[in-house]
Formats: sequence, structure tokens, C-alpha cells
Amino acid sequence: MRTYELFEHDGRSLSFTKSGDGPPLVLVHGLSGSRRWWRRNVAAFERRFTVYRLELVGFGYARRQTPLPLKASAALLARWLRDSDVPPAHVLGHSMGGHTCIHLAAAYPDLVRKLVLATPTGLLRSSWFRAALKLPQAGLWGRPDFLPIVATDALRAGVLTLYRASRELLRDDVSTLCALVQAPTLVISGGRDVLVPPEVGLSVSKCIPDARHVLLSNAGHVVMWDAPTEFNDAVLNFLEDA
Repeated sequence: MRTYELFEHDGRSLSFTKSGDGPPLVLVHGLSGSRRWWRRNVAAFERRFTVYRLELVGFGYARRQTPLPLKASAALLARWLRDSDVPPAHVLGHSMGGHTCIHLAAAYPDLVRKLVLATPTGLLRSSWFRAALKLPQAGLWGRPDFLPIVATDALRAGVLTLYRASRELLRDDVSTLCALVQAPTLVISGGRDVLVPPEVGLSVSKCIPDARHVLLSNAGHVVMWDAPTEFNDAVLNFLEDA
């Protein structure tokens, strides 16, 4: 039995799950990710929010499709929010998902209530090859119990999908978009993140008006898995702060 829902538009599909009760909170995974990456967070979130865990085109249950450019991916998210009658939502994106959410918040400010960016890409200055060389080092700083998940999701997505998505996120600079973000924003960095170092997260927070920056010192790139208690507390405190 299928445990997820599908939203289809113009030949593209987003898969998502819905749980909890309260204001909407949309979770958007990063490169090679899936809804499984939020396992350590969803229980805390769904006690206070209606939680939507999305899987982007080309990943998770939508992996048989070619990934969309970041701007087009944000447009599809906006279409899903509107067509599904989801009210203005809190949006939390990790890595490439955060990058996508910057596009969403900048282009569709009426749809985003608050924005949380966890180790977001968007201001990286590297080549795809150099970024790939850092992956083994990044794995050393992550929790061992996450490795089977990321390995399985990466294999499911496939090398071509990962290459296309990586190339897109490395050449897409959000410097000008950040100034257009109107939603209150929290940027979370991992102190041991070698893929998106803390200084990148700090730079993102400085180019978004009035954004806050939080550093989780003992976390790597997948901050929500490496330090779930601290991550959940930071997110919930921010979202519930009037």
C-alpha cells in the first residue's frame, strides 16, 4: 500500500507525506535526499504543526524523472501549495532544498510564512568535481547510522541525476535573490560541515534582511540528523517566536 501522496502538474510529480496537526510546515530535502532524512525531526514537529515531507522531482519516489532547475522546482512547489490549498506555510529546506526554498520565498513571498535554511547551498564557489572530493570527508563527520540512508537514496537517484543537480546548484548564485526574501528567516549551520562550511551559512544570513544564524558546533552537513535535539529546539523556538 502506498504511504505517500502524489501531486502531478505538467508531466512532473512531487511525492509527499502529511502528518500532525497545526499550521503547515513544509520540509524539503537536499541533494540525493528523500523524506527519510527527517526521521529524527518529524515526531517533534508534528506535535505542533501539520508536517509535509516533500520529495523533489528526480528524488525519492519521484526519482524516475529528470531533476528540475532550481527556479522551476520552486515554481512547482508554489503550484503545489496553491493547488493543494495549503495556507502560507513555514518552509524548512536542507542544503539544495534550502537553495530551492530561497527561490520560493523570493519569487512567491505570499506563500512563505517563515523560512528555515539548514546548511543551504546558493553561495558556493566550487566546481562539481571539487565538491565531490569532499564527500568522503563529509561522511566521516556524520553519524554512522545515516550512511545506509544516504547510500540507498543516492543509488536510487543515480549518478546522472546527482551530477545534473550538483552542477545546477553550484552555478546558481542566490546573492541577488536573498535581498528579495521577505519572510523571517533562520539559517542553521553545522560546525563540522565541509560541504557547506559555517561561513557560507553566515553569508547567506547576512544577505537576507534581518535573518538569524545558529551554529550547531558538533554537527556536520546533515545537521538535522547529526544533532536532532538541538536542531529541533532551534527550529521550534524560531517558528513559535511571535
